[in-house]
Amino acid sequence: MAGLARSVAAAFLLLSMTTFGFAANKVIIILDASGSMWAQIDGRPKLEIARESLRSVLQSVPADDELGFMAYGHRKKGSCEDIQLIVPPQAGSASAISAAADSMKFLGKTPLTSAVKQAAEALKYTEDKATVVLITDGLETCGGDPCALGKELESSGVDFTADVVGFGLTADEGKQIACLADNTGGKYIQASDEKALRQALVETVAAPAPSPPPAPAPAPEPAPAPEPARPAFNFQPTVVMAEGGEPITDGNAWEIYKANPDGSRGESVTTEYGSYSGKLDPGDYIVVARDDEAKVEQKVKIEAGQVQKPLFILNAGTLIIHPHASQGAEISSEARVDFAYPGGSTTHYGDTQAIVPAGEQKVTVQIGAGTVTETIQLAAGQTVEKDVVVGVGQAMLNAYYTSGGEKADNSAIGFEIVKAKKKIDGSRDSVEHSYGADSKFWLPPDDYVAVTTLDLAVVEQPFSIKPGDSQDVKVVLDAGVLAISAPGAYSIEVFSSKKDIDGKRESLGFNYGDNWQQTIPAGDYVVVRHMSDEGHDKEMPVTVKAGERAEITVQ
Repeated sequence: MAGLARSVAAAFLLLSMTTFGFAANKVIIILDASGSMWAQIDGRPKLEIARESLRSVLQSVPADDELGFMAYGHRKKGSCEDIQLIVPPQAGSASAISAAADSMKFLGKTPLTSAVKQAAEALKYTEDKATVVLITDGLETCGGDPCALGKELESSGVDFTADVVGFGLTADEGKQIACLADNTGGKYIQASDEKALRQALVETVAAPAPSPPPAPAPAPEPAPAPEPARPAFNFQPTVVMAEGGEPITDGNAWEIYKANPDGSRGESVTTEYGSYSGKLDPGDYIVVARDDEAKVEQKVKIEAGQVQKPLFILNAGTLIIHPHASQGAEISSEARVDFAYPGGSTTHYGDTQAIVPAGEQKVTVQIGAGTVTETIQLAAGQTVEKDVVVGVGQAMLNAYYTSGGEKADNSAIGFEIVKAKKKIDGSRDSVEHSYGADSKFWLPPDDYVAVTTLDLAVVEQPFSIKPGDSQDVKVVLDAGVLAISAPGAYSIEVFSSKKDIDGKRESLGFNYGDNWQQTIPAGDYVVVRHMSDEGHDKEMPVTVKAGERAEITVQ
């Protein structure tokens, strides 16, 4: 994670020296919290990557920028009205935004057009300069037209800009929402992985404000009288892992602060790395020596004409963890490795090495839904290298319209893995979610059910997993596609063709507007066109066949 932090810092420095646009004083960040954010990139859910990237980049936002935070799809499944301004625009809101993103759920639809419109109105875009930054991993699913909205906001706003970050979208998908940015003079940035997302957020959220013109250079002052010769260095610290150990000269850091009268840390003086020799003014200092997760601080007194050579002992050791999905499997790059050490915790991914304070260590390795925790005693100066086997198998899930037919290659396909065994109340424990074709799950040995959803088609497919398994689970939807056109309709509703004992038909789906396309189980249905005027509804029967497309027009 330290490498990622340095990458973000380097990207921010580079951007500050280029000609990218400056961030507005008032900005609302909109985060896509739809269910598709459970899909994975490089073995990690997109929602987890988005949370970490946002938290990291927000630390670089200018303190006087007024940032707000909005989300959609985080409270209800299937609702196009689930849009909420969680943090109103205000200075110093970075921590509140990070906390909100960390706590929200991801489960709904993608009403991105309405969300951008609401954010613009919250910023009073017709009166003041305003910027909206939209982070989305999907396209509009609630009938909005992002291109038309961009033109509307540009023509009626004082100085409105929409920047759009397409997280994990294909190039063709990106073209469908890039117009929202283009039509407002903003940027569309395609981010296919964690590094690209962080750079995109640096570019849109953390771009520095314009610097004021430099003040005129003051007149040169008279040259001071020469000072007495002083030693080249008067501070040469050494840090070791344990008492009697070899000095650490690479990868470590030195934080030097002035000491307050009460002995606490005062003003920061400098931060240095590796083998360090410095020249400090006489006085009292607090010096912190760090290496990875281990640190120690001491008070140092610098006296004129003397060289101080203090020794810092980290009292730490090194843990090397090789995570494996199953016995005999290769080291897993998808593993999450959590260390809980005396006084703190840290998280790494894949093959891991960490320097931590000596003592009892709890190491938790997670691969997908499988987790194992081991306790390790680590002495100061010791290196412990350990292989940790989680004991999971892999299931690759795909949906098919018919048995042996065409694969449903649709990003809206939802897979929920639940335990096969029902609880006493008839419900099942949910294990994992993912969206899209070729969804991959790492699962502990057990019996499961894959609950697969594509529009109105919902199918349950049982399967079992053993440690080391690698199996393809094919879910047959037994469904087709129903495309409905109802010119002038206020809304469209699909009903079962059969009536119950009271003469009523079950409503299976509802959509506003005069066009609607849905995947639906094979069978007979009744489509009803609702008009805004009562008494003008019209219905039409339709038959949908598995693996086929049915098109009807309700006049």
